[in-house]
Amino acid sequence: MDGAFPLAAITGHGTLKLALLLAAVDPGLGGVVIAGGRGTGKSVLARGLHALLPPIDVVDGSLNADPQRPEEWDDTTRRRITELGGDASGADPTALLPTKVIPAPFIQIPLGTTEDRLIGSVDVTASLASGTSVFQPGLLAEAHRGVLYVDELNLLDDGITNLLLAAVGSGDNRIEREGLSLSHPCRCLLIATYNPEEGAVRDHLLDRFAMALSANQLVSTEQRVEITCSALQHGEAGEVFVRRWQEETDALATQLLLARQWLPDVRIEREQMLYLVNEAIRGGVEGHRAELYAVRVARAHAALRGSDGVDADDLQVAVRLVIAPRALQLPPPIPTSRWSRRRRPRPTRLPRRHRQRAKRRNRIRPRSRTPTTTTTKTTTTVPRIRHHPRFPKSSCSTPKPPPSILICCCSPQQRPGAAAAATAPL
Repeated sequence: MDGAFPLAAITGHGTLKLALLLAAVDPGLGGVVIAGGRGTGKSVLARGLHALLPPIDVVDGSLNADPQRPEEWDDTTRRRITELGGDASGADPTALLPTKVIPAPFIQIPLGTTEDRLIGSVDVTASLASGTSVFQPGLLAEAHRGVLYVDELNLLDDGITNLLLAAVGSGDNRIEREGLSLSHPCRCLLIATYNPEEGAVRDHLLDRFAMALSANQLVSTEQRVEITCSALQHGEAGEVFVRRWQEETDALATQLLLARQWLPDVRIEREQMLYLVNEAIRGGVEGHRAELYAVRVARAHAALRGSDGVDADDLQVAVRLVIAPRALQLPPPIPTSRWSRRRRPRPTRLPRRHRQRAKRRNRIRPRSRTPTTTTTKTTTTVPRIRHHPRFPKSSCSTPKPPPSILICCCSPQQRPGAAAAATAPL
């Protein structure tokens, strides 16, 4: 892709770049799914990786068939080779075949695609002309040995997604419909992107991808300025910008090409596989896809480094890219006995001193099982003071009844004629 933004010129996204390169080293790895918000460079990463892929050698007139693998040739390809005077059986490796070199295909699945367009259908015009059912290839056939890009995976129809993942996972597209019964290889690098704000992707779909990563990253102010300048320069003068990064791009393409050649010779020990399995168990990963993908990622990383054996760094990369995104936040529960599983859990209760302290602070109010009664407020009625007839009422300033005899509370010194009244009869 000539006008694609160079992968080496993308600022940041080191983990995503590494994951895409590993998927390109081993196209049958399982694909990469990238989640991220708007404008995080998801599609730019996918198209930048496609620019690094080397051209492919195909049989002329076939569905991108590999001349080195005659067992994958379909009937149409064999007839085409026979018409051109070649060996359709592929038994003679020195026989000349009608081949040509083409760029690696880049096929994008649109949101409104149909099942006929995806897996293929009957070519009505050719069938009427020939009198037999003629197969019209779909998008899966066109993406063979190239890149199959799915944008907005969460918005794609569920039936289309299942057919797509089934064909890419098995490496073979089987068609059984409308008088057609055939199959063709579908070995492509699957890259999918989606925005979680527009809808989530089901867990079982994410599990069928080897690596599920996020494009959201923390960038500084200088990095944001650099990203803006690079995007403006590529938009104004794309060819000049691509030539500026041509040396780094060629280096990555050469490293990718050599890694594909070294990949079959990379070996991994049984103890290393045991380490990956234990890490998957510690993370609570369900199924066996995690360790299978992790082994292939470790081998691809070793081939990318130019080594013929897997070491500790390769295992750490496999755990970080494959197992860690699948791991649960909590470890799996420890199996217990049958009696402990049947017992009902006891409710948690605060210690006694904490309950008493809380009661004093009115934090815990104890329940009252007795019915609440309304108390009536009793008022004490002060009896009326009887004044002596010989003394006026105004002379009693503060009346206060004595406990036994109710008489005036005025002292004898304060009353007029107190001495005479004391001896007079009542």
